[in-house]
Amino acid sequence: MALEEKRAWIMLVVTIVSYAVYAAVVLGRPAGVPLAEAPYVSALLWTVGAAITASIVLHIVVASFSPKGTNTKDQRDREIHRFGEYIGQSFVVIGGVAGLALAMADLDQFWIANAIYLAFVLSSILGSVAKLVAYRLGFRPW
Repeated sequence: MALEEKRAWIMLVVTIVSYAVYAAVVLGRPAGVPLAEAPYVSALLWTVGAAITASIVLHIVVASFSPKGTNTKDQRDREIHRFGEYIGQSFVVIGGVAGLALAMADLDQFWIANAIYLAFVLSSILGSVAKLVAYRLGFRPW
C-alpha cells in the first residue's frame, strides 16, 4: 500500500471519529436545553484541534514505519491527490454557500457554524474516499 493511500485512510478515519465525538458531545446536552443553545464552540474547537493533532502524529508514525523508498511520490500519487482534493473541495463551496444562506436567513450562529463544519467534514470524507477508490480501482485521468 502506497504511503499516500495510508494517509487517505488516516484522514478518513480521523475525520469520522472526530465528528462522531463532536456530535456526541453536542447532542448530549442537558435535558430541556434547545439544540441551538447547546454549548458547541469549545467542543468544536477541541475536536478540530484533536483531529489535526491526531492526523499529524499518525502521519509521522506511518511514515517512520514505512520502508525506505516508499515515502516518495510518483506522478500517479500526485494526480490522485489532486483528483481527491478537487472532488472534496466541492463540499467546501457548498458549505460556504450554506453558511451564507443561513446568515442571510438570520439563523442562530449554532446552525451556521455547524453547517460549515459539516461541509468541511464531508469534504474530507469525500476527498479521502475518492483517493481510496482511485488507488483501489485504478485512476484514469480524462
